[in-house]
Amino acid sequence: MRTRLKELRARDGLNQTELAKRAKVSRQTISLIEREEFIPSLLIAVRIAAIFNEAIEEIFIFDKEEL
Repeated sequence: MRTRLKELRARDGLNQTELAKRAKVSRQTISLIEREEFIPSLLIAVRIAAIFNEAIEEIFIFDKEEL
């Protein structure tokens, strides 16, 4: 899975801590997602998508081999 999380944070001027507070997760969780070491739950993905006003599939991109 690839993620555009870091790009979107930069676009909106958010640091990891600010995003984590809004998404109700730890900063470490945001860091792991950005490093593509953790796939977020659907609930976390929905929260993040709402924060950035983007579709989940526009933030979290799966390669066809992963599906």
